[in-house]
Amino acid sequence: MDPRSPGRRLRDAWNTAPFPLPGVFNPLVAKLAERIGFRAVYLSGGALSASTGVPDIGLLTLTEFVQAAQAITQATQLPLLCDADTGFGEALHVERTVRLLEAACVAGIHLEDQEFPKRCGHLSGKSVVAPEVMVAKIRAAVAARRNPDFVIMARTDAKAVHGFDDAVRRARMYLDAGADAIFPEALETPDEFARFAQALPGAVLLANMTEFGKSPLLDVATLGQMGYRLVLFPLTAFRVAMKAAEEMLRALHATGTQKAQVSRMQTRQELYDLLGYTGYEERDKAYFGGSTPGHQDSRSEQHP
Repeated sequence: MDPRSPGRRLRDAWNTAPFPLPGVFNPLVAKLAERIGFRAVYLSGGALSASTGVPDIGLLTLTEFVQAAQAITQATQLPLLCDADTGFGEALHVERTVRLLEAACVAGIHLEDQEFPKRCGHLSGKSVVAPEVMVAKIRAAVAARRNPDFVIMARTDAKAVHGFDDAVRRARMYLDAGADAIFPEALETPDEFARFAQALPGAVLLANMTEFGKSPLLDVATLGQMGYRLVLFPLTAFRVAMKAAEEMLRALHATGTQKAQVSRMQTRQELYDLLGYTGYEERDKAYFGGSTPGHQDSRSEQHP
């Protein structure tokens, strides 16, 4: 067990080198990311909304975000950065948002300056609050956290609404209010990414590399050279998994068998290895004082 707090582990990760931050849409994907060697993971409000069958327009509640985040933090030692939308209300609501997500062992959150109901950051028709409103939310978030290492990241959607200069101006205000990092949403060219970083020297910056949006898909090394510490891939695994599920279901519907898909599947043994299934069995035996054939047999029948 790592004695450092989740927030400290996230900060230490971005202080070492720029790194990719994959979105994980369930605890098992988080465990897979940890096994592969990622240094942190991300819970996307877009992925969480889509997985429940609704669009990312602020329909889910704080309770649903906390439950999803806690399931992930219980499954992995990796620090989790959590999307917190607009904070689920005004400044006083942000206090509760921070306290509940920090209690769920989240490493940090990002808050955005959109008006509620929010929209996907790469769609048209967004509107943003006055910067003073967002500043109040950031101050509330900073005041509410119990551990100073809990990360408060400020996302600004202002570039698509009021232009590049306003996004930079807001980012500076948010840093002055106590934000630990800045997430500029929907920058549209490599030059904009570079200029944004140049305008905020020394700031911890996150670049969002979501697919099918307004931003070009730049690699971690390129963005790291520009000055970004975290490079977010919020729905990449989710989109690939959904496309694979669609292809499998179409094939099954057409042929009546899954035989042609077996080579593309995670095997039973691979799944059990990822879950640590053997460890559960060994601990179960130990709790019963050694071998318990009858108990073991009944369990085996439940897992053919």
